[in-house]
Amino acid sequence: MYLFYFYSPVYIIELALKLSPLPLSVQRKKLSDAEALYQKVRQCLEKGHPRLLELTCEKVEDKKVTVLVEDLLAVQIYEKTAATGGSKRPGFSVEF
Repeated sequence: MYLFYFYSPVYIIELALKLSPLPLSVQRKKLSDAEALYQKVRQCLEKGHPRLLELTCEKVEDKKVTVLVEDLLAVQIYEKTAATGGSKRPGFSVEF
């Protein structure tokens, strides 16, 4: 008997904020949705408009957070898979 575990990756859009040691992250189920949000945040970083950026949760419809665009430092996107229990983080960290 074979057991097959079907998993779907989750995509994380992570925002680095000024004066905050921890990033703010939002998950998306579809890569296209994650890419669209990434591009939206990136455009906000480039233009500085709009002044406020509202992010929503896919799982809980009423859950929202609003970020002051001038406090954004960076945005990154990566895949998190349930099968490995970890994530495929980009290589932006420094190792000693």
